[in-house]
Amino acid sequence: MPKRPVHPPAPREAVIVGARPRGPLRAGDLVQLIDAKGNKYTITLKEDLIFHSHRGQLAHNDMIGRSEGIIINSDRAISYQVLRPGLDDYVLSMPRGATVVYPKDAARIVGLADIGEGSRVLEAGVGSGALTCSLLRGAGITGSVVSIERREDFAEIATENVCRWFNGFPESWSLKIADLVEFQPDLGGYDSVVLDMLAPWECLEVVESALRPGGALVAYVATTTQLSRLVETVRVRNVWTEPRAEESLLRTWHLDGLSVRPDHKMNGHTGFLVSARLMNGPSLDRKRRPAPGAYGVDYHGPGGENKFEGTTPLSVAENA
Repeated sequence: MPKRPVHPPAPREAVIVGARPRGPLRAGDLVQLIDAKGNKYTITLKEDLIFHSHRGQLAHNDMIGRSEGIIINSDRAISYQVLRPGLDDYVLSMPRGATVVYPKDAARIVGLADIGEGSRVLEAGVGSGALTCSLLRGAGITGSVVSIERREDFAEIATENVCRWFNGFPESWSLKIADLVEFQPDLGGYDSVVLDMLAPWECLEVVESALRPGGALVAYVATTTQLSRLVETVRVRNVWTEPRAEESLLRTWHLDGLSVRPDHKMNGHTGFLVSARLMNGPSLDRKRRPAPGAYGVDYHGPGGENKFEGTTPLSVAENA
C-alpha cells in the first residue's frame, strides 16, 4: 500500500464559511487523485511539491492553474482523475485521533438538530473534527458553532482537519478545551446541542441551561447500554419531548451490465442517534404503557421503582 501523503500544515488565518472553491485549482486547495482501480489519494496542492506513490510521481505544478475534472499521468504512465474532494471523501481520508462520525450519521445529525443558516450550535466531543465540518457548513455564514473537547490531543487533530477543509480557521467556530459538565454556557443561547461522548446523561443539566425552549438535543452513542441509560434519564428529567432513537445502515450496490446486486460489504452499525426537544416547563405525562417486563424487578436504571408511580405496569399485573 502506498504511504499516505503528508499534508503541509493547515492555514490558521480567519476565513468565512461559504461556498466551496470553484474555478482553476490553486495552491492550498485540497485535491483528490483517483486511479482506474478506485484508489483515492487526498493531497494539498503546493507549488514545486511532488506526489510520490509506488505507481509513480505527479508534480503539483502540473495541476495548479488547471481545471478540476482533468486526467493526468504519472511518470510511470498511470492515469489519475483530478477533483476537489467532497466532504464525505475528505472525512473518510482525514487523519484521526478519535473515530470519526461517518457521513451517513453526520447528515442525520444536521437534520435531526434542525441546523440551518444562522443556527447557534453547541457541540461536545469534537473527536477528529469530521462532524464539526458538517455543523459549520450547516450553520452557514451567519451561524456559529462552539465545540467543547476535554482532550487537548483530540482538539489539535480536529483543528488541523477543520482548518484544512475550510482553508483557514472559520470565524464562526470557537473551540474550547474543557469538560462540558463544568462549562458555563450562555443561558438559552443555543438552538441545538450535539453530544458525542461516553456518558451524555451526566451533562443534561448543562444542556438544558444552554438550549432555548424548543431547541434540539442530538446525542451520538455507540452501545445499547448507553442508549438505554440516556433515554431513561431524559424521560426522568421531565423537561424533554419523548426521545427518539434511530440508527442508519448504508448499503451500496454493484452495477455492471446485467449484474446488478447489493454489494457484499456495507456500512452497518456505527452508532445510535437520540434526539429530543427542550420544553419550556414540564413535559407531557407518558400515557403509552411500557412493554411487559420493561421495568420489572431486574430494571435498575434511572427512575427505578417510582418511574410509573400511580400506574400498574404490565409486568406487575402479570405477576399479581
